[in-house]
Amino acid sequence: MFKVGSIFIPVSDIERSSLWFEKYLGAKKIDVWEGGAGFYLPTGSTQLALIKVNRPQPTEFTIQGKQKNAYYNFVVDDIETAHQHFNHNGVTTTDIQHMGEMAFFDFFDIDGNPFSVVNEVKDSPYHSENVKSMQEK
Repeated sequence: MFKVGSIFIPVSDIERSSLWFEKYLGAKKIDVWEGGAGFYLPTGSTQLALIKVNRPQPTEFTIQGKQKNAYYNFVVDDIETAHQHFNHNGVTTTDIQHMGEMAFFDFFDIDGNPFSVVNEVKDSPYHSENVKSMQEK
């Protein structure tokens, strides 16, 4: 019945951020409106919406005192290639970290918004194919 439709990202400059998301995430513009722009990614059905704000807005929350956590993540098959893509293009990233077989890192857009990137572990109940099997039951 429900699925995630769009993720809203606060940005200070729609034009500049639009170009950034197109260049580094391969986002494709759907439409623009006063104060915003909508995008889709090459895979998946969740859309991104860039929303103009006057000052930076947090896109993360704090857990365990100091550790910050993004509200959502991007899933990739090859974490090393994704990490290299951002680093070779001058995008700020954290180091790749490992939690068991899962690996992850964060990258930051031109407004400093953090985004998490994770790889999918085949045996994990959270792997997209395993979730799809559960949805079909």
